[in-house]
Amino acid sequence: MKKYILAAAPLLFFTAIAIGQDTTKKKIVEVTSTFKPVLKEAAKINFNAGPPATDTTWPSLQYSIPYQNLLFNYQPGNLQALALTIDTSGTWANSNYIKAGFGSLKTPFLQAGFSLGDGSTAGLNIFAKHVSSNGNREFQDFSNTKVKLKGYYQTGNNLEWNAGLGMNSFKTYKYGFVPETLSFDDDSLLQKFQTYSGELSLRNINLTEFGLAFQPKISIDVFSDNHKNSESNTIVDLPLQKNIGEGFSAGLGLTFDLTRFSPRDKTAINNTMYHFSPSLFFKRSGVNIQAGIRPTWDNGQFKLFPNILAEFGTGDDRFTFQAGWTGYVRKTNYQYLANFNPWIWIPTTFNNTWIEERFAGFKGSVGDHFTYNAKVGFNKLKNQPLFFNDTSAAGDGKSFMVVNEPEISVLNFGGELGFNIQEKFSLITGLTMNQFTKFKEQEEAWGLIPLELKAALRLQVMKDLWLTSDLFAWQGAFYMEKDGSKERLKGAIDLNAGLEFKVLPNLSIWTQFNNVFNKEYQRWNQYPVYGFNFAGGIVFSFNQPN
Repeated sequence: MKKYILAAAPLLFFTAIAIGQDTTKKKIVEVTSTFKPVLKEAAKINFNAGPPATDTTWPSLQYSIPYQNLLFNYQPGNLQALALTIDTSGTWANSNYIKAGFGSLKTPFLQAGFSLGDGSTAGLNIFAKHVSSNGNREFQDFSNTKVKLKGYYQTGNNLEWNAGLGMNSFKTYKYGFVPETLSFDDDSLLQKFQTYSGELSLRNINLTEFGLAFQPKISIDVFSDNHKNSESNTIVDLPLQKNIGEGFSAGLGLTFDLTRFSPRDKTAINNTMYHFSPSLFFKRSGVNIQAGIRPTWDNGQFKLFPNILAEFGTGDDRFTFQAGWTGYVRKTNYQYLANFNPWIWIPTTFNNTWIEERFAGFKGSVGDHFTYNAKVGFNKLKNQPLFFNDTSAAGDGKSFMVVNEPEISVLNFGGELGFNIQEKFSLITGLTMNQFTKFKEQEEAWGLIPLELKAALRLQVMKDLWLTSDLFAWQGAFYMEKDGSKERLKGAIDLNAGLEFKVLPNLSIWTQFNNVFNKEYQRWNQYPVYGFNFAGGIVFSFNQPN
């Protein structure tokens, strides 16, 4: 009991104190502490500003840069009066022009060009030219008139129509008779050829939904002379190409070439050729390969030609290596022979030329101004037409016989160098060399030029004053003497130069000097060309009314 009383004593003591306190005061609780609450630091993302890694890879860009290859058509005695060449990379307001003049050899000259349309969905180009001259030698006269129209029209369903019409009239005389004292009537020496041509084609502007590209084309030429001989040439070309994957495509072409020659008072001659061209194409940056064949039927005779072409180059097209093995048939008809040599006897038979080429070369550019290309080829020609003077009849040699060589091997080399600085300076030179060997019947390549050099210069001397110049040089071709022996014509160098300058915004004055060295050389045996001659006149240029 005593233990319980001692244990409860403290409790009774504190209870008595609590009862004795003053309850009228407000209850206040005072807390004293040194603790200060602090939030925990949050984790932060550290951003370190550093430069991005340098991209050292070059972008793969596709460019298609056309090379300005000049082809100079040589016509004996033809004045090479040239209009001012306009840079097509920019817009030229004076898109229409008329050029007229007169020359020293009683040479009237007239040339005109007109451009119509909006330049985007429809357009029409009209070109006309006439020139004639009278040489110092009897019957050394010629005349040439040509007109050409070419137009296009784009429809709204991804199609573009292209059409063209043309007329060409060429007149000359067989003035190459020896001796010059011989006398002939004009009609017996006159050689006049007329050509009427037309073409029509259709192509899709963009690939179809099936990846197809097509461009069917038909062209017709009607050729005739003043001896009542006529010829019609019709070519139907049906190319088709389809994309089959990235960089791959397949092509199939079908071509018909139909010729009908109707000589005066003789039976007509048909010359028919057609071929297929199945090919596979692969194109990537710096690589362009075509592999195919060309089965050909030439007047019923079958020949399988290869059609393999390859290009390997750098991505920037600074250097491209080319190689190929291809073959084709070149049509030999009256029109082709008369354009090559207008003083021929009319052939009685026509043999188309089979050409097979094996070649390798390269092309490219150095810097922004210099371009180059070169190619060496090993070619075989079957049924190549050759030309030599006919001395069997009258003995004057003014006409040429066309003979057929069954087979010729040709070592060919061709090269071109070009240098261009905007519109201020342009120089292009080209060299072609042919070594003819392994004849089957003939002794030489009668009438064919073995070596030829061409150059063209255009220089802006000062504002609104341009200088143009053309240089032609070649090694003479072989010809046959009356006794059957062979001789070679002398080589030739022909330099032409011209000036053109503006006197008004739309009016220019031009002058042209031909055969500056005054060399009466011969491209064909017994047919000397004109010596030094000149012409001059005006050029009036104007824009479309709209």
